[in-house]
Amino acid sequence: MTDRKAELAANLAQVEERISAACAAVGRKRDDVTLIVVTKTYPASDVRLLYELGVRQVAENRDQDAAPKAAACADLADLRWHFVGQLQTNKVRSVVTYSDLVQSVDRDRLVTALSAAAVKAEREVGCLIQVALDAESGARGDRGGIAPDGIEQLAGLVADAPGLRLDGLMTVAPLAGEYADRQRAAFERLMDLSTDLRRAHPAANMVSAGMSADLEEAVAAGATHVRVGTAVLGVRPRLG
Repeated sequence: MTDRKAELAANLAQVEERISAACAAVGRKRDDVTLIVVTKTYPASDVRLLYELGVRQVAENRDQDAAPKAAACADLADLRWHFVGQLQTNKVRSVVTYSDLVQSVDRDRLVTALSAAAVKAEREVGCLIQVALDAESGARGDRGGIAPDGIEQLAGLVADAPGLRLDGLMTVAPLAGEYADRQRAAFERLMDLSTDLRRAHPAANMVSAGMSADLEEAVAAGATHVRVGTAVLGVRPRLG
C-alpha cells in the first residue's frame, strides 16, 4: 500500500467512526447515511485510490476540474459523481455528461438548461434543490441556494422537466442570519422542509447536509448524505 493510500485509508476509517458514532447516538442505522467524498482540488489518482478503498460516491464543484477527472476515471463504472458547486448555465452541457446528480439547483433557468442538456445527452440527471437558510423571501443565498419559500415552485419545475429527476434537498450551514453557528438547528430546519417537499414528491427523500466540521450535527438532524472533503483528503492545497 502506498503512503497516500494508507493516509486515505486511515482518514476514511476515522470519518467512518464519526458517522457510526453519530448514528448510534440518535438511534439511526449506519446504512441510513451515505458518505460522499468531496475530491475538489485533488487529482484523479486520489479518486482511484478512494475507489480501491470502497468509496463509490464523489463530489466536485468546478466543471473545469471535474470533467477531465471524470474522464480519467471513466472505467470505474459504478462510481457516482455529484456536482455540488454553483453551476453556470454555460457549463451545464459538460456537467451532465458525467454528473449523476447535481446538488446545487437553485433557479428556473438552470433547470431549463439542465433538462435540455440531459435530453440531448440521453441521460437522466438527479437534482437536489439547494436551500439557502439565510436568504430572504424570493432571494438567493450568498453561496447559492433559494429561500425556503421558493422550494415548492422550483421542485415542481424539476419534477416536470424531461431528463431530470427530483431527488431532494441540499444545504450548507449558513454563516449569517438566525442559523449562524447553529448547525443542528439549520439541519433540523432542512429536515422539516424535506418533510413538506415529500408530501408532494414522495420519492424526493434525499437530504444532503453536513461537511467535515459538522457531519455529526447533520446526522443527528436526519441527513441521508454527508459531504466530506478535508477530513478524508487532508487540507487542500492553495490554487495557484
